[in-house]
Amino acid sequence: MFKHTRKLQYNAKPNHPDPIMARRLQEALGGQWGETTGMMSYLSQGWASTGDEKYKDLLLDTGTEEIAHVEMISTMIGYLLEEAPFSAEDLKRDPSLAVTMAGMDPEHALVHGLNASLNNPNGSAWNTDYVTSSGNLVADMRFNVVRESEARLQVSRLYSMTEDEGIRDMLKFLLARETQHQLQFMKAQEELEEKYGVIVPGDMKDIEHSEFSHVLMNFSDGDGSKAFEGQIARDGEKFTYQENPEAMSSIPHIKPADPKLHNDQG
Repeated sequence: MFKHTRKLQYNAKPNHPDPIMARRLQEALGGQWGETTGMMSYLSQGWASTGDEKYKDLLLDTGTEEIAHVEMISTMIGYLLEEAPFSAEDLKRDPSLAVTMAGMDPEHALVHGLNASLNNPNGSAWNTDYVTSSGNLVADMRFNVVRESEARLQVSRLYSMTEDEGIRDMLKFLLARETQHQLQFMKAQEELEEKYGVIVPGDMKDIEHSEFSHVLMNFSDGDGSKAFEGQIARDGEKFTYQENPEAMSSIPHIKPADPKLHNDQG
C-alpha cells in the first residue's frame, strides 16, 4: 500500500522560472539513469525479493523514496515553466523570447501544457527497458550502485549548469541522498558476495570451461591489460595473460537457405 503526503520530501522551488533548465532537468526525471528508473527498479527488485527481509525492506524503502524524488523534480520543472513563452503572440510582445523558445522542449507546451513529462531532454520517452530486476540480488545491487553513480554524476553536472540557489538547494539534497544510496547498496553487495560469491550466478565450475575463466586475452593494439597478469582476482584465482589469442574453432559452413527465400548468396 502507498499513501501520498502532499508535503514534498525536500524543497523544490527555484528562485526564478527558467524553461531551458526545466528541459535539462528532464534527464534526471525521465532519462535512462533518472529517478523514474531508480523508482521502478528498486520497487520491482523489492517485490521480487523472497529472501532476507532486510534487503527487501532496503529496496522498498529506497524505491518509495524515489517516488518522492520524481515528485520533487516534476514540481521543480513545473515552477521553472511558469509563464514560459509558447505562442506567436509571445514573440510579438518580446522578440527576444525567441532565444528562450528555441532552447525549450517543445513538448513541455505542446503535449504537457507547461508541465513535466516522463521524457529525457530530447523528447525520448522513458521506458521499462531502463529497469533492472533480475531476481538475483547480487546482480541487482551492482546495477543499483551503477544507477546511483550515474544519477549522482548527472545531478552534479546539472548543479554546474545553473546559479539559481533554489534549484541548487534541491540538487544538493539529491546529491546527499545518492551518496547514501550508493553506500547502502555497496554494503548490501559486499554482504551478498560474502554469502554467495562474487561471480553471478554463483560457483558453476562444474559446467563452465574454467580454463578460460581467468585469462586476459589481448584483442587490441595496446598491451596495458598485461599489467593484471599474476594479480589475484576477487575469487582468489590469479589472472593469466594471452598475448596472441588464436581461433579455437573451424570456419563455419551453414547450408544455404531454401531458394524460395531469394537470399542469393552466390
